[in-house]
Amino acid sequence: MPGTEPVAPGTSGGVFNPGLYVIALKLLVNDRTKFYSVVIGITFAVFLMVQMTSMFAGILQRSSSTVANVGASIWVMDPAVNTVANIIPLPNYVQDAVRSMDGVRYAVPLYMGGGLARLHNGAYQSVTVIGLDDTSLYGRPDMEKGVITDIYGENGFFVVNDSEYAKLNSPGIGASFEINDHRAVIVGIAKVASNGLFGVPTLYTTYNRALQYLPQTRFADAYVLVEPKTPADIPRIQAAVAKLGYLALTKDQFDTRISRFYTWQTGIGANIMLMCVISFIVGLSISGQTFYTFVLENIDKFGALKAIGAQGRELVFIIMFQALFSGLVGYGLGVGLCSLVIEVARTTMPNYAALITLGDLLLAFAMMLVIAAVSSVIAARKVLSIDPFEIFRD
Repeated sequence: MPGTEPVAPGTSGGVFNPGLYVIALKLLVNDRTKFYSVVIGITFAVFLMVQMTSMFAGILQRSSSTVANVGASIWVMDPAVNTVANIIPLPNYVQDAVRSMDGVRYAVPLYMGGGLARLHNGAYQSVTVIGLDDTSLYGRPDMEKGVITDIYGENGFFVVNDSEYAKLNSPGIGASFEINDHRAVIVGIAKVASNGLFGVPTLYTTYNRALQYLPQTRFADAYVLVEPKTPADIPRIQAAVAKLGYLALTKDQFDTRISRFYTWQTGIGANIMLMCVISFIVGLSISGQTFYTFVLENIDKFGALKAIGAQGRELVFIIMFQALFSGLVGYGLGVGLCSLVIEVARTTMPNYAALITLGDLLLAFAMMLVIAAVSSVIAARKVLSIDPFEIFRD
């Protein structure tokens, strides 16, 4: 009867023929063992890539936690400073000079130093002490318990309730311990936007009290925090500070400087990059080999399609669709598995640093596309070289 003849793949719509999608999908999922093997290989590769890059993103976020927690618009520092913890004290005249610059609303000192706290049980714990300007308390954290003005009380300190809080035996308001043989009293519990990176509890106090409690060098100002009158004044302030021989960076610029330091001047970036490359190679080798084996075991079916009129580009499209479909399934499973692992790790380990960013997802997606493309190219070369008459002769 007219209209009942089968239509060859190459005679209706080419690669836009919906029937090609059905054929490609049925060929792929028909052999479930090979399909699962391809998907598992890509899932494993994506999981490792996203896991490694998310850990790196978490490390970078925590490395600049002090910058985020203090929240100053402009940080004035020595040009040799690479990270917020790499403190080079500023001479006293820098603060006075910055205050007199055009466009500066106010400028205050910030003290940062390390101390040794002696707890009631006799244990010692390293702490980071941040001294805020006595007058303005600029850069102060949000309070969870207590009142901000209590910091002016005798021996008053705020403790930050973050992942390192328990290392001080989770002190409440009124708890006391010694810092360098000086009595310190907790008068408030603060909360911050980001936890620290180095596993050291953080204490806040006034600038002058910090100078009394901790050993001092010739100069004491770790940074000068500046608030401009308007955002348009920032370039003018930065240029004026540069004439003094010092560096003025906005919060975002300081974050970028810290990230570049940890990425390129430490082993962290190189190690993470190496792990991503290894994950990519593992995924490519497993998926490519498995997908090639899948094509070999179904070579008779591709030969049959070629015999009934399927063009070479249609066969290539089938291979590419199968590789892309497997890659997308593996990508989704890999990202989902990584998200689950990170969530479980954060629940059980509060100091675990991992953060899935859009850049991590895009990088893993691009690598997945490369894996799918290479796998399809290897398989397509075999399919294009087959002789359908040889298959039917066998």
